[in-house]
Amino acid sequence: MAAAVHRLAGRDLLAHGAGIRAVHAAAFGREPWHSLPADADRYLERLARDVTRPGFTAALALDGERVLGFATAWTSSTPLPADRAYPRVTAALGAERTAAWLCGGREVDELAVLPDTHGLGLGRTLLAAVTRDAPDGRCWLLTSADAAAVRFYERLGWWQATRPAPDGNGIVVLLGPDHPARAAAAPPQ
Repeated sequence: MAAAVHRLAGRDLLAHGAGIRAVHAAAFGREPWHSLPADADRYLERLARDVTRPGFTAALALDGERVLGFATAWTSSTPLPADRAYPRVTAALGAERTAAWLCGGREVDELAVLPDTHGLGLGRTLLAAVTRDAPDGRCWLLTSADAAAVRFYERLGWWQATRPAPDGNGIVVLLGPDHPARAAAAPPQ
């Protein structure tokens, strides 16, 4: 396998829609997400809107024309939106920390690779491609507290800024390795 990672503009990314859909279905059809194939279709519909977000950036891992993985990110709005998991993020961090740490930073929205490519470094390379020029190192993401990806991000130097609910369910916010808040804040309890 001769994989190459390319950073792409939105229009160019959408040209690989079928491959992105296949990666999304394979990566998120497993635990802890249990997405259905129709969820991958909905993701492509959302992606067509997301490419117009301020600061949108994306990267694809390709083996020839075959999509092996993708990552997307954008500049977080101020304040964070009131949809998806954002209200839980604000509740976990508090409005002041959310504004200071996340708003205006580079938010990694999706990172996915085909399961049979795990261990090849594609996830790490895709993540670096969409975060390397984050303003002042301010990149962040949220993921399921149950995801094995939490350990993946931590191995790459990402830091958990929140903890999941006492029952272990929910989401966690992770700050990138160069995020300035890492030095200013004690780890959450």
